[in-house]
Amino acid sequence: MDGEAMETRAEQQTGLADFGDPWFRRPLRRLLQSLAEEAQLNPVGRIVARAYVLKLLKERLWAQQWFGENAEIRRRPLAPPVVVVGPMRSGTTRLHRLLAADSRFAHLRMFETMCPVPRPARGGGRDRRPWLAAMSLGLLHRVNPATAVVHPTGPMAPEEELGLLVASAWGMKHEAQWRVPAYARWCEADDATPAYAHMADLLRLTGWMRQEDPGKPWLLKTPQHMLDLPALLRVFPDARIIFTHRDPAAVVGSSCSLAWNQMSLQSDHVDPRWIGREWLRKTRLKIDRMTAARAGLPAGRMIDVHFDEMDRDWHGVMRRIYRFLDLDMAPAEPAMGAYMARAERDRRYRSHSYRLGSFGLEAEDVRESFRDYLRDFAIPVEAASRKRESGPLWADDRTAVVASG
Repeated sequence: MDGEAMETRAEQQTGLADFGDPWFRRPLRRLLQSLAEEAQLNPVGRIVARAYVLKLLKERLWAQQWFGENAEIRRRPLAPPVVVVGPMRSGTTRLHRLLAADSRFAHLRMFETMCPVPRPARGGGRDRRPWLAAMSLGLLHRVNPATAVVHPTGPMAPEEELGLLVASAWGMKHEAQWRVPAYARWCEADDATPAYAHMADLLRLTGWMRQEDPGKPWLLKTPQHMLDLPALLRVFPDARIIFTHRDPAAVVGSSCSLAWNQMSLQSDHVDPRWIGREWLRKTRLKIDRMTAARAGLPAGRMIDVHFDEMDRDWHGVMRRIYRFLDLDMAPAEPAMGAYMARAERDRRYRSHSYRLGSFGLEAEDVRESFRDYLRDFAIPVEAASRKRESGPLWADDRTAVVASG
């Protein structure tokens, strides 16, 4: 897990040497240190972590080759994006995929965030990323079938841009996969702007490769933005933000369940009570930072959506969002309705079971920790008897990424 040795290996395997902005080495070194000292990886975890980091390094090298050989990529304009910002399990995936049904927006597909940079091929070789993503998802679902319940998806499905931040060794994805608290605290204290700048360049690369209309706004969404809104707004100063909200007891419980499912594959020493404490702390920090950052946003640049109102009347909520975006919803309604019907017809509903008590937490104690958030955003408390969550293929906001390529 030596960073310099892994860089050398990536250079040898690609024949390239330019990794771009060296800032990424700062979070990467801290991630590697935490993996070695804190994560208590088992043999599978060590194999996955090494492959993961090597993939990250190779894709940075390939990205710089694309940029160097095609200077127009970085000159591509990016229209002000529409950004969905909210905690895990607050309905961000459902909202994102409904918006992605509208062809007036650009969105990433799973294979493009799982493998953000294609291997440069001479002579117009075929892009292998959809195949790699399908293989990775298939392996993941065989090794841990619970991930297919927590986050049903496919290589061509609309997906969040988390993989484009991971390209800079940045993000909570690592914290949900491994026990790396020192890395987490370091990231929480640092400025994410370089990671977001690289993400923007990778969006340009994707748009250029797809010959996407540069006037199309990108749809962005990942809970990471709750921590990093200032950085996001420095890179995308005119972004329009859709904030999602949900009862924190449901958010924290499901986040813990997700982390447990991912960590237990790669470590034989997973402590559910530590996961409970850590994700309670992390959720509180995300909400505090989101609340502070949105205070500087003009009212006309943001809108709030509650999980329960989307459950009751998704169509009405989407009409309200389209008014906020100053767009006619009518052209998108057939595709949205077809998406919702397809999700139900394909029996994509799954039950994601968890108990807060398994992580040393009680619902009322969690809600007490977020009393101000519940009050300030008028968030309804969900029924105490609810222990299973059901939802179609938007069911969650995270997925593990198996290293590939």
